[in-house]
Amino acid sequence: MSTTFEIKSAQLPLIALVLKSPDLSKVATDITAQFGPHSDSPDFFENDALVVDFSHIGSVNDVQPLTALLDALISCRLKPVAIRQASQDMTEAALALGLVDAPAEMPRGKTNQQKKSSEINVIETVKEVVREVVREVPGPATLVIDKPLRSGQKIYARGADLVVLAMVNMGAEVVADGNIHVYAPLRGKAMAGASGNTQARIFSLCLEPELISIAGVYRTSENPLPKDIQGKPAQVRLSTDGQEKLLFEALNG
Repeated sequence: MSTTFEIKSAQLPLIALVLKSPDLSKVATDITAQFGPHSDSPDFFENDALVVDFSHIGSVNDVQPLTALLDALISCRLKPVAIRQASQDMTEAALALGLVDAPAEMPRGKTNQQKKSSEINVIETVKEVVREVVREVPGPATLVIDKPLRSGQKIYARGADLVVLAMVNMGAEVVADGNIHVYAPLRGKAMAGASGNTQARIFSLCLEPELISIAGVYRTSENPLPKDIQGKPAQVRLSTDGQEKLLFEALNG
């Protein structure tokens, strides 16, 4: 994972480029190397709307590299639309380039009082639904692939889970808005929760991916997996402590 930036889910439908370095030129170089047209993952994004987040670094007043950073993002098939918690000079420069000034991201958690109120509302709603609804509601869709995926092939289960019954070779990509199950070696790229579902998970009987991602939080093969996970049956999920870290867990039969 890059030391100059992090890409994570923001308030939908946005994703956020969280800057970790004030050197915008270096960030532009790093993200182009990771996701640009000549990188190993040129199709990782699909013209996703993005907010540039300055909240993790100090004030950056040199606005000259901002244009180069935005050009780099566009080359990676991203659409920068907003800037967040930047200096006044940087914000003014971004506004002049057509971006908007986004507010600080709201916390996802609820207070105890809000939770209690929500539980009461849910109970009341369920009572009304039980009286009125008489038909069965279908479950989420699932796309099943039973053939090996070769380098250059990409499968996207839009609004569904994805089940792959054969090998996902290096250079192939499997993407799903829900969970991904690979009942074979996973050696390519796997991206679950592509539309921002932080509860999505990835399962494989032999986990050795080039890239793994859940809801925009990713890890590449440049950062090797632990020995008890690499090439073994395992699952991947996001942590629930608010830090949105990828957790790798062995699946012991």
